[in-house]
Amino acid sequence: MSNILIIKHGSLGDLIQANGAILDIKNSFKNSKVLLLTSNNFVDLMSKCPYIDGVITDKRLPRWNLIYLFDLKKLLKRYNFTHVFDLQNSSRTKFYRKFLLPEAVWSSTETTLEPGETKESFDKDPVLDRMEIQLKKSGIKTQNVKQIDLSWAFVNMDRLIKQYTNDEFFLIFPFCSRKHIKKKWPYYKELINKIKITYKNKYTILVAPGPNEIEESKEFNAKVVLYNNNPIDLTQLITLVAKSKFVITNDTGPAHICSHLKKKGLVLFGSHTTAKQVSIETEEFKAISVKDLSELKVDTVLSEIERNLN
Repeated sequence: MSNILIIKHGSLGDLIQANGAILDIKNSFKNSKVLLLTSNNFVDLMSKCPYIDGVITDKRLPRWNLIYLFDLKKLLKRYNFTHVFDLQNSSRTKFYRKFLLPEAVWSSTETTLEPGETKESFDKDPVLDRMEIQLKKSGIKTQNVKQIDLSWAFVNMDRLIKQYTNDEFFLIFPFCSRKHIKKKWPYYKELINKIKITYKNKYTILVAPGPNEIEESKEFNAKVVLYNNNPIDLTQLITLVAKSKFVITNDTGPAHICSHLKKKGLVLFGSHTTAKQVSIETEEFKAISVKDLSELKVDTVLSEIERNLN
């Protein structure tokens, strides 16, 4: 039995989007073991994925850390991988191809490009289109790459949700990575208050903070969803999104979860990218795109909520 390696370090949204591709790869190598190399943040989640046979943690330490690279190479070599599917397509994974796993057959952006085509031009296409092209070029039948099913991640959340509400609820993600602060819309406090007035408290407003967002979450006029005073895990997060009535979010991981669960909601984009390029907009999950998020008015967002809620 041969071993196949898929590399997808993150982020959360990127990993969610790769689920269909991972299933297509597994279906093409049914008699092989398919393992995932990913960041520590996603090991617990992806260990539950039914079409992955094992997860390897990559600490992603600086490449000048030769001891770590030697240990990682030694670990990977044990598996004798015949094929590597690089779904991260970063400078790091390009380095891995050359120095850590040069003997395996690789699938990556580099192996996908047509003669004369550059990575820069290829990367302008929607992310799921790029993934599909890469897999097809590698001989993979692509039946699921754009039909992502996250139901395997659902857990029983009924008791936890009842701690916060017995009503239908809006789920709001006003947070953003400090590295990508330009993705953050600054008027969620005002929006939450207007939602409560507009719908006369028909819907409970929930926020679900990550590990570094608990203090910030207390600033909002909303109920903060925690599990034993800690952030909920990623399976709980996926389930919470699935049970929501409507989601409003910045361009972050939960937005991709909402999109692929086909939930009703809104994602707010500034000029950092487009909804088309990140393959996020659906019939149910809509995007509002503006040049400058600080100029996006609360009433504009509220009008889109009213338009898309029912």
